[in-house]
Formats: sequence, C-alpha cells, structure tokens
Amino acid sequence: MQYFLGFANYYRNHIRHFAHITSSLYKLCSKDVVFEITKEKRDAYERIKHELTNAAVLILLDFELPFKLYIDAACSQGLGGALHQRQIVDVNQERE
Repeated sequence: MQYFLGFANYYRNHIRHFAHITSSLYKLCSKDVVFEITKEKRDAYERIKHELTNAAVLILLDFELPFKLYIDAACSQGLGGALHQRQIVDVNQERE
C-alpha cells in the first residue's frame, strides 16, 4: 500500500480531493492498525486507480526542452509509463 500511495502522491496535484479520497488508505500504513480492506478502502483504491489511468493532461510540447520517460513493468502482470517534460503548477492542491 505504501508503494501505491507513494506513486499516487506524485500525481496528487492532478487528482481533485486526493487527500480526502486517500485518507482511509494512509491509515492502513500505520504499524498500530490491522490491515483490513473494507468497502470504503477498496472504493478509495479503485477511484485513485481510475483517476491515474484516465486523467489526461493536455499541453503543448516544447521540443527545445528535454523529456523524461518513466516506465514500470511488473513481469507478466502489467506495464505502465508516463512521459514528462516539466513541472506544471496546478491549483488543485489541498490538505486534509
């Protein structure tokens, strides 16, 4: 769960209400809490997954600037990637 939340946190500025959605998932990372998946936690996980895989950020590319390609392959389980160019400031920042 910590790996997933760490990955998702990198994109938090592009997910509206990120802190609210993931609050129940962060509780699972505590040493004093029994790792129990409830409907609320599963729904939060699925919603963040959906937001990460369906959000589109459209920008004009600047071919004078370098690109960074991030890939993640999990053997036979899946493959993912993201193409980055530069930081974009987003106003959808929040705290819980």
